[in-house]
Amino acid sequence: MVTVIIDEQFKRLFTKIKDPLTKERIIKQIEKIKSDPEIGKPMRNVRKGTRELYIAPHRLSYEYNKEQNIVYILDFYHKDEQ
Repeated sequence: MVTVIIDEQFKRLFTKIKDPLTKERIIKQIEKIKSDPEIGKPMRNVRKGTRELYIAPHRLSYEYNKEQNIVYILDFYHKDEQ
């Protein structure tokens, strides 16, 4: 199991989400990331080093540090706002 560190920006975004179903889906995806940190799609170019999971119609962005076995939850945004 990996250690999960949640970014302050993500915390602010998460508290603003009004839909309880969306919050539940985010929590489930974070649990999946804990069990398999390389589950997300690796990003390229500017976002190199980060990964994303699709939570329709949003994206959950995170970074996985293999050496320290830590996952940083970075951002949650709509797919059209990339």
